Amino acid sequence: MSRQVLTAVATILSLSLTNGLVADDEFEEPPISYSSSTPANCISELQSKIDSGEVNLKYDDHFGYLPEVLSSLDVPIESQMFVFSKTSLQLRRISPTTPRAVYFNENVYIGFCQDGDVLEVSASDPNLGTVFYSMRQEQQDRPQFRRHTDACMVCHSSSRTEGVPGHLVRSVFVDTDGTPILSSGSRVVDHTTPFEHRWGGWYVTGTHGSQQHLGNLTIDGRDVPEPLDNSAGQNVSKLADRFDVSKYLSPHSDIVALMVLEHQALTQNRLTKANFATRQALAHEKMLNEMLENPPNKRLDSTTRRIQNAGDELVEALLFVDEAKLKEPIAGTSEFNRVFPEAGAHDKAGRSLRDFDLKTRLFQYPCSYLIYSDAFNGLPAETKSYVWQRLWNILSGTDQSDRFAHLSVADRKAILEILRATVRDLPDVWTADAKVEPRVNVAAN
Repeated sequence: MSRQVLTAVATILSLSLTNGLVADDEFEEPPISYSSSTPANCISELQSKIDSGEVNLKYDDHFGYLPEVLSSLDVPIESQMFVFSKTSLQLRRISPTTPRAVYFNENVYIGFCQDGDVLEVSASDPNLGTVFYSMRQEQQDRPQFRRHTDACMVCHSSSRTEGVPGHLVRSVFVDTDGTPILSSGSRVVDHTTPFEHRWGGWYVTGTHGSQQHLGNLTIDGRDVPEPLDNSAGQNVSKLADRFDVSKYLSPHSDIVALMVLEHQALTQNRLTKANFATRQALAHEKMLNEMLENPPNKRLDSTTRRIQNAGDELVEALLFVDEAKLKEPIAGTSEFNRVFPEAGAHDKAGRSLRDFDLKTRLFQYPCSYLIYSDAFNGLPAETKSYVWQRLWNILSGTDQSDRFAHLSVADRKAILEILRATVRDLPDVWTADAKVEPRVNVAAN
């Protein structure tokens, strides 16, 4: 048996058994019925256009369908990042000299390997969370996105993804072949992760001052040395001395794109969790009301608690609670920091939730742009009502709990104004005049 196959088996067994990450199949039952339900997302929409002949994807001899798929889905090339750990479907194609390129927007993620058999795709679906696909990298009259509901779920439906079919960004030590050193552990990365623990197994281009990270690092042998010296991996502007960048659409693995990816993955998983929890709670409530001969619409306390708990976790992700602070400014190497904000909704003052800060935090206005997404708009009415009320309470200053102390009066006022100007059909409370109350600090007696 080849080393690559043994590595794949060891990785799956380690994730499934050692860390107790066996996928929860509750979402396979009604009302979610994940595998048997028909997806409705940007990939299913594109496939319909391909099938009807409305879209004709051109094949490239080196990149296959990658350029056409990115263009059709409005995924910017500037979002490109490189991952060289053997932690995905096509691990045999991945190494530090042949990394996998990942591209994304707020709706979809595309993975490309050199000489790969398929494009790897995951889409955000308002009803089903993350839906996984692949497209064969061979010329066809009408290429097909094939949905996957089995192998992908080993890693992508566990506690690491909020217990729902979700996205997963990992940091892991790897050897010079790209094989994960699982004995040294791995870490799920999001916007709360300390800078020094991010990007193991990834290439990172950009400047970040004296802050240290684990990107651009391979380990000789299978033991991670202590202390670890990754000075050569810091503040890297070019990757051409590490592998042949001409074989990719861009030479960059932009640090800003990586940081946005990490926030987005967490928040999309929280959106899915809130969606599923509400629908499951309402279905359970309906069953109990029938059994107990209650009025059909009787709201149970347990239903309210489940909706509120999931809603609270979503609100915390949307408002960047516990975001790791930047100690020095960040700068990428591609045009991502220009392209990404341009795609946002702006108020009359030109402000957008996509505007970057990159000095002490990721965004200038710490409220997630995913509040405009199909996944947010597709939340059950009960969840959206609760989340909007919580957001109003926090941004208006009514809620001054410590969990949101990172939001200054200026932050709350700006976010409130941007949302009012850019979101349609806000709840009535949002249309009233509001004065943002300053945070009151109560001294201990």
